[in-house]
Amino acid sequence: MKTYLSKKASSVSPYTAGEQPKDKKYIKLNTNENPYPPSPKAKAEYDSFAFSDLKLYPDPFAKKLREAIAGAEGVDAENVFCGNGSDEILALCFPAFFDADGKGAAFADITYSFYPVFCDFFGIKKNIVPLEDDFTLSFEKLKGTAAQGVLIANPNAPTGIGIPLPELEAFIAASDRIVILDEAYMPFFGQTAVPLTKKYDNVLVVKTFSKGYSLAGIRCGYAIGCRALIEGLERMRDCFNSYPVDSVCQAVCAAAISDTEYYREKNALVVSERARLSIELEKSGFKVLPSSSNFVFASHQKKSGKEIYEGLKERGVLVRWFNKPKIDSFVRITVGSKEENDGLLNALSDILRF
Repeated sequence: MKTYLSKKASSVSPYTAGEQPKDKKYIKLNTNENPYPPSPKAKAEYDSFAFSDLKLYPDPFAKKLREAIAGAEGVDAENVFCGNGSDEILALCFPAFFDADGKGAAFADITYSFYPVFCDFFGIKKNIVPLEDDFTLSFEKLKGTAAQGVLIANPNAPTGIGIPLPELEAFIAASDRIVILDEAYMPFFGQTAVPLTKKYDNVLVVKTFSKGYSLAGIRCGYAIGCRALIEGLERMRDCFNSYPVDSVCQAVCAAAISDTEYYREKNALVVSERARLSIELEKSGFKVLPSSSNFVFASHQKKSGKEIYEGLKERGVLVRWFNKPKIDSFVRITVGSKEENDGLLNALSDILRF
């Protein structure tokens, strides 16, 4: 059969999302969703949205949403960029800040697996920096690359390890390259680098409404940086889609980010359950990396990562297993509600009896 695909479409290796099986009801702890519902203010905004308004295009500049984000983050609206999820914004970063014939992008060997996919898609050279034996990132190694810029997930995924803000600032202050900070899991760490965007013009912070705001299903993310960086993203956006954030999304997310107290309370529950889950896993013979996110990364002394993953799935619990060197003995487990975590622990107890 004749193929009509381009060489790129035929050869590229796309990102693999966490599985979403529908064969039965699962305790779903594999895609790092928040176990708690969105803010009541967000729901009220959703319920009151005028359906007839959908005949109109959304505001391409997302003015009200950017203003709401700016108010919550303590920056000016002109320093905020909104997109269809943080993944879209990260994708736009590659053509905006890296040249196909340049020195490339630097990032860790074990980090968010979309980064190498974006490099391949946009033809950007990859500068891979191995994590240390304890899965921490060496800034000295990162400095040693000749890359045009760097990407750092903080907290990192899938390890969950967070980098303290002072350490991050020391690296940024000494760098003359763009530093893109992927803060998808920052609501569970609390050491955002947004204030650094006022001090350094080489810092771009990318965030999402998916994790800390319980809005993974609505697809919205944002970036904060100096005006020149934001303009770069805007130029790339308008080469793809001038209306990436729909009207309903803009209204709901603006309401959500204003409900500070609600999310402070719910995310504190996640952090508390994270601590309990880590302790219980360690009691069961797991090595658990120190997590600053809404998931834990754990390996068992007697069972392989694949055995744990498959055993849990058989018992109706989904976790994420990466069949990759250095981390194939680990499983990544989303921190669920107390009831979900108890279900996980019970299933593990059954697996570990054999």
